Parts: sequence; C-alpha cells; structure tokens
Amino acid sequence: MHELSLCRSIAGIAGDHSAGHSVERVRVRIGALRQVVPETLVYCWGVLNEGTDLAGSTLEVEHVPAAIDCTACGAHTLLSLPALRCGTCNSSDVVLVSGEEFLVTSLDLTEA
Repeated sequence: MHELSLCRSIAGIAGDHSAGHSVERVRVRIGALRQVVPETLVYCWGVLNEGTDLAGSTLEVEHVPAAIDCTACGAHTLLSLPALRCGTCNSSDVVLVSGEEFLVTSLDLTEA
C-alpha cells in the first residue's frame, strides 16, 4: 500500500509549509496514471495523522484524467484505458498532456 508512504510525504510538505498554523485541509492533484486509489489515500491520511499536529485535517483529492494530444490529426483524447492511442484516428504518435500529476496544490490553515 504505497498510499501510506505518499501520505507521509504529503504530511511532511504540509508541516514544512504551515508556518506554525494548524492545518485544516490539504488539497492534492493526482493524475490517473499515478496508480493511486483516492479513497485509500484519504483513509491513510486519517490513520497516519491521529495524535499529530495534522489530526482532524482533511485531505481533498482532485483526480486528473489522463489525456493525450495526437500529433497526426490534432485531436485531444481523454483516456479511459492506459492505451496511448488517438481516439479519433487511432495513431500512436501522441503526446501525453495530463495524467502524471502528483501535486500538493494548497493548504487551508487556521488563523494564528
């Protein structure tokens, strides 16, 4: 379960950037190709942070679908399967434009 180690990293980032404030919410953006189960990540967040400065904070996950742009025909395709082929012309000459994201996008902090 790599979600637990991901939560440890996210917690480290939140702790490093909270400037002594309590963290209410952490938002992350995760691409579909990262093989992360959002529900498991949220569950691990709660378990990992019990009894810490992050206890009671919530983890909000924004799912980013995998998408490609076709070099051959110019079409933009959202992928439902991890097959890198154009949905319009079936070309494999494509550029991956989203789906590999893993970003902490924001923290909601309490007032001092």
